Amino acid sequence: MRHLILVGLCALTLAACQSSNTEQASLGNQPQLTVPQGAQSVKVAADPMTVRSALVSSAQERGTIVIQDEPNMVVMERQLTGENPALDSQFGPSDNGNRVIRIRLRFTGTPCETLIVQDLAVINNVRTALEQSFVLPGNPNTMQSLQGLKSRAEQSSSCPPVAS
Repeated sequence: MRHLILVGLCALTLAACQSSNTEQASLGNQPQLTVPQGAQSVKVAADPMTVRSALVSSAQERGTIVIQDEPNMVVMERQLTGENPALDSQFGPSDNGNRVIRIRLRFTGTPCETLIVQDLAVINNVRTALEQSFVLPGNPNTMQSLQGLKSRAEQSSSCPPVAS
C-alpha cells in the first residue's frame, strides 16, 4: 500500500513539473533574436503563440509546405517550377533536383509585443547530395507578406497596435 502511494505521489510530482515547463515554454523564457543583415523584421501586437497560429494557418490556406513548426520558429518551402534564367545565372542551375524558396520565420516576445524575423534562401537541388543554399535579401514583396502576417495576427489579438 505504501508503495502505491509513493508511486502515485511521484506521478503527480512529474505531472506538475511537466505542466509547469509547458507554461514556461509558451511565453516564459523567450529566446533573444537578432536581425541579421538582409533579413526583415516586424513587431506585432500579439503573443508568439497567436503569431505562430496565424502563420501556420496562412501557409495551409496558400498551399505552402511547413517543414518545421516549433514554438518560436516556422520554416516553410515553396517549390519553384519552370525555368528561371535569372536564378540560374545568379545561383547556378538546379539540374539535379528541385529548386525551392525556403522561408524561416523566428519570433519571440511578450503577450502584446512579438518580434518576427524573416530569412529567405534559395535552395538548389533540394534534398539531394548536391543541395546548395543561397541567402536571399528581403524585398518589397516579402515585406508585404510579413505585413500581412502582422495584420492577420493582430486581428486575432486583443492587444493595442504597436509601431513596426
